[in-house]
Amino acid sequence: MDQNTLFFFNQKPEAIPLYEAFERRLLAELEGVIIQPQKSQITLKNRRVFGAVSFLAARKAKDRPDPYITITLGLNRREGSPRIDQASEPYPGRWTHHLVIGSVEEIDGELMAWVREAFEFAAAKR
Repeated sequence: MDQNTLFFFNQKPEAIPLYEAFERRLLAELEGVIIQPQKSQITLKNRRVFGAVSFLAARKAKDRPDPYITITLGLNRREGSPRIDQASEPYPGRWTHHLVIGSVEEIDGELMAWVREAFEFAAAKR
């Protein structure tokens, strides 16, 4: 993990194992992912942004696990799973989904299928 990523987790170091588990699967399952740590999020890109990891409060505080990370994905459709904490359509044909992740077990095949879908959706854009 590089210094910029560690800096992102400076205020919430207890969430690092969640991110590390996600990053391991991400890099093992998708080729050509670019990870850009920033101050407020870790941006996930191929040619274009397809997702992010942050501490966005996508769920009420009393319902959020501790620790947690929020994974944000852009899909071409609205996913109706109860695992999705928030979904919005910022422009026609693009849905932004936020998922609060509180355990390594939640970084499963279903989540990674959505990540792959977002990755492919972003790669197909002109």
